Amino acid sequence: MKGKLNLDLVILCGGKGSRLGVLTRKIPKPMIKILKQPFLQHLINFYKKNNFQNIYLLAGYKGYQIKKKFHNSKQNLTPIKCIIEKKPLGTGGALSLLKNKIKNDFVLVNGDSFFNTNINRLINFKFPDKCNIKMILLENKNYKTNKTLKGLSIRNKIICFSRKSNLMNSGIYFVRKEILKKIKNNEQTSFENDILENQIKKGFVSGYKDDNFFIDIGIKKQLNYAKKNLGKIIRKPAVFLDRDGVINKDNGYVYRYNKFFWLDGTFDALRHLQKNFYLFIVTNQSGIGRGYYSIEDFIKLHAQINHKLQKEQIFINDVEFCPHHPDNGRGKYKINCKCRKPKVGMIKNLIKKFNIDLKRSFFIGDKSSDMLASKRLNIKFFYRENNLYRQVLKIERDLN
Repeated sequence: MKGKLNLDLVILCGGKGSRLGVLTRKIPKPMIKILKQPFLQHLINFYKKNNFQNIYLLAGYKGYQIKKKFHNSKQNLTPIKCIIEKKPLGTGGALSLLKNKIKNDFVLVNGDSFFNTNINRLINFKFPDKCNIKMILLENKNYKTNKTLKGLSIRNKIICFSRKSNLMNSGIYFVRKEILKKIKNNEQTSFENDILENQIKKGFVSGYKDDNFFIDIGIKKQLNYAKKNLGKIIRKPAVFLDRDGVINKDNGYVYRYNKFFWLDGTFDALRHLQKNFYLFIVTNQSGIGRGYYSIEDFIKLHAQINHKLQKEQIFINDVEFCPHHPDNGRGKYKINCKCRKPKVGMIKNLIKKFNIDLKRSFFIGDKSSDMLASKRLNIKFFYRENNLYRQVLKIERDLN
């Protein structure tokens, strides 16, 4: 799709979680709830702002639970597919299930660990042509017994083994799709021990070190640590933004990028806000329901919007839209729904998925429907002014 990265996200969700004992007797490890949401939802929230083409969830043990919640859904307008292995294949064997499905290089992450790192840095990290994999290392402070993660070093951007090094694998990789050719179909294989180790020995893995917050929930001690500390990283206020009339000129039912005109101060405002706030777009799109354009047109436009924003180093955390209209909608779209502003369904969806500090959040809109939706949830509201950057600076001063 034009505007989207030619890159997919793959999350490994197949582990049985045997070290967690009774905690994973009835649910797969990535579905353990932390802060009232499955751990996997927090991971998807963290990564989906990067404008991937697709998100693939490779599930195994009790994978039907993951599939039921996420399969064929869209988050931040990105389609999610869940693939369940028929027998245990390991972290490497599970990747063989992508051979006839994935068309792009991909970012690969573990479904039981969270690393507060800049994925855009990994994507854009320049590495030698001979390398098939890029990876991020971190200091091994709490995982001394895990042999698959220990003793890694970096020499001239190339990952190597070193007994003297205290660096370990973070479980986050950029992988060229050609690596899938090295994996046999339906054969149990470890990505770390069989594929990654071999590629490191050959000098075909590049990477760098990062010191940000890392947590693996594979053992009870670290799971408890995550329950106590993950919220300190992911809980923050949000800025809810209407779209037309707030970030772009409202020309009436905009659905083509050549008719999408950015308003003054938008880039500077969003770049500034994302340092401390989640950025959400919450937009009524009755043009879909009226038959003026399709959902596919809307998604294509937002792929192009995000492409431009990423060039400006701006990342939208999520987009919620309502295609309905109670009077002028056609067919299934002619309903009095719970999402169309001034109703609050779209905002509630975001509150449910993300760990939001609502007391410090605010909404910027240009219509009374935006104001009324904010008022119903006790979220501070501001009408859009001429220059969005100057306005958000003033809002922050007033709120503090």
